[in-house]
Amino acid sequence: MARGKVQMKRIENPVHRQVTFCKRRAGLLKKAKELSVLCDAEIGLFIFSAHGKRYELATKGTMQGLIEKYLKSTRGAEVAEEAKDKQALDPKGEINMLKHEIEVLQRGLSYMYGGGAGTMTLDELHSLEKYLELWMFHIRSAKMDIMFQEIQLLKNKEGILQAANKYLQDKIEEQYPVPNMTSTLTDFQCPLTVQNEIFQF
Repeated sequence: MARGKVQMKRIENPVHRQVTFCKRRAGLLKKAKELSVLCDAEIGLFIFSAHGKRYELATKGTMQGLIEKYLKSTRGAEVAEEAKDKQALDPKGEINMLKHEIEVLQRGLSYMYGGGAGTMTLDELHSLEKYLELWMFHIRSAKMDIMFQEIQLLKNKEGILQAANKYLQDKIEEQYPVPNMTSTLTDFQCPLTVQNEIFQF
């Protein structure tokens, strides 16, 4: 029996929608793994469910490594393009361009702090947006590096504390050996008769 064509629109029934999401997510992850194995490709995949749950797949290495590789490749293309533009200019043109960039950045700073509202053109706002994106990239990269270093330090501290804890437990067991409960119960003698003249008949 042939399957009918699925209409591409949002599934209204939440149960059917969740089932379809699970099945298709598994199929998508499987296809990505197959593509990676067959074609020796590096694949990074993020899936966010409707409830905000994240699913990810990095076929080679880590997802962070793939993201850094992607950012380097896109940033490299932008830098190469800018370098070409700069090489095409003569020194006077380059000086004028740099002056213009400084002026745009100064006006952008005053604009961001509320001092020059409504004074920037659309092109200036676009270039300011580009600079802000570049700054955000550098800030996020620095933040990620610091976070990775802190995580590594915490892992190292955890290992040291676990080793110290094990050492102290071994020392305690050496100094205060735990008695064997079965032997103490059998060796312990309980007299069944009370040696007292009052209870004798």
